[in-house]
Amino acid sequence: MQSRDVSKAVILVAMAVALSPFFIPVGISKCFPAQHMINVIAAVMLGPVYAVAIAMAAAIIRNLLGLGTLLAFPGGMIGALVAGIFYKSTRNIYVAGLGEIFGTGVLGSLAAVYIAGPMLLGKTIAVGTLMIAFSISTIGGSVIGIVALHLLQKGGVWQPVSK
Repeated sequence: MQSRDVSKAVILVAMAVALSPFFIPVGISKCFPAQHMINVIAAVMLGPVYAVAIAMAAAIIRNLLGLGTLLAFPGGMIGALVAGIFYKSTRNIYVAGLGEIFGTGVLGSLAAVYIAGPMLLGKTIAVGTLMIAFSISTIGGSVIGIVALHLLQKGGVWQPVSK
C-alpha cells in the first residue's frame, strides 16, 4: 500500500461526501451521480479493492451525516467492484464505465431490493423502480467519470497503464 494511493483514496472519499448534496430523489432512494463518477475514477486509478473501500467509506460518512440512504451500500460498492474488475481486465476506461453501469444499475439494484429493501427499510421495493433510478444515476455519473479521466490524463495527473 503506497501512501500516494491512500492519499488519492482519501481525496476521492472527500469529493464523494462533499458532492453529496447534489442528488436526484427517486422514491425512497437518493441517486448520487457524483458517487458513480468517483467509482469510475477510483476503479481506473486505484483498482477494485480501493474503489470498493472508497464507495463504502463514502456511504458510511454520508449516512452518518444524514446525506445518504442505506441503498448506497449495495449500489455504490457493487458498481465500484465491477468497474474495477472490468478495467483491470481490459485497461479500457469505457469498459470501466460500463462495469459501473452494469454493477450499479443491474446488480446493485437487485441487491438493494433483496438486501436493503426488506431487511433495512421494512418495505417491499419494486425491482424496476430501483433499477431505473440506479441506472439513471450511474449512467450520468459514469459519463462524467470518463470525461474527468480524460481531463486528468490531458492535465498529466493520470496516465493509463498498458496491459
